Amino acid sequence: MTTAVFIDGEYGTTGLQIKSRLFSRSDVTLVSLPESKRKCTRARSEILNDVDIVILCLPDDGARDAVAMIQSPGVRIIDASSAHRICDKWTYGFPEYNRKQAEKIANARYVTNPGCYAVAAVSMLYPLIISHILPHNFPATIHAISGYSGGGKQLITEFEDKSSPNYTNDIFRIYSLNLEHKHISEIQAFSGLSMPPIFVPSVGRFRQGMIVQVPLFLGAIAGKPRIDLIIDKLQEHYKNRPFISVNECSKHGNISTMNPEICNGTNEIKIFVCSNEHKNQAVLFGILDNLGKGASGQALQNLNLMLGLDESYGLNHKKVHSY
Repeated sequence: MTTAVFIDGEYGTTGLQIKSRLFSRSDVTLVSLPESKRKCTRARSEILNDVDIVILCLPDDGARDAVAMIQSPGVRIIDASSAHRICDKWTYGFPEYNRKQAEKIANARYVTNPGCYAVAAVSMLYPLIISHILPHNFPATIHAISGYSGGGKQLITEFEDKSSPNYTNDIFRIYSLNLEHKHISEIQAFSGLSMPPIFVPSVGRFRQGMIVQVPLFLGAIAGKPRIDLIIDKLQEHYKNRPFISVNECSKHGNISTMNPEICNGTNEIKIFVCSNEHKNQAVLFGILDNLGKGASGQALQNLNLMLGLDESYGLNHKKVHSY
């Protein structure tokens, strides 16, 4: 017997990625609305209440509306939007978050997929804060760059469609200059920070991939933590986890650049720790595919757990060697 899955928003960027990955799986039956009924509230309500699992790939308001329409107690939900990420009854869909998180996801009815920027920032900050290497009141600053696919169809059109009135030749742009990016509350909630970080996101002229950076002035942190302690704690936290690796830059030869596309096509986060011991400074880098671990891949990892499967099922690793 297969599991009936409905992707609400299957024609968006994330929905299409999830659909393509599930299409060939024999354990899942994809249920769709005919195009003629896609805007029919009654037809949509019926399908939302008649499947085993709903994956929401919608804008925030649309996701909230869909959840309100689901009255059947047997339907389980994975929400890829940011609508429910810090809501109490929702389980944070980051299996590597701690040792109990994968089990929580497996047993949950409501699972909220992490944000792409947020999952990288949290993956670096949380282990250091819970181990008291960084204090809860650490004044975190986060700089990030993403491929333009993270902005969905509108931004993809803006960067790719030369016939569009909004077509741009921009190579790089910083945005959310009001310091109110929607991932900030999520980062604060799940990293353990007691105050919001300063988060400066940007987008570059490449389709897919992401780098998230967290600088550390080690000499200004109470206890002046050593860089080897930081590396040890991160490696210990993600020991035996298939999708997160922690790499010390000094042990990978002369790394002089970082490529945001090295994890494309995977469900991985590669954490790099680069440091200058003489200056007592370090920078943490989190690299991931914003459409993989940052969206569709993470949703499928959560789906696997909810179905009682190995979390890696159907999520192939692409071995990457160049930085």
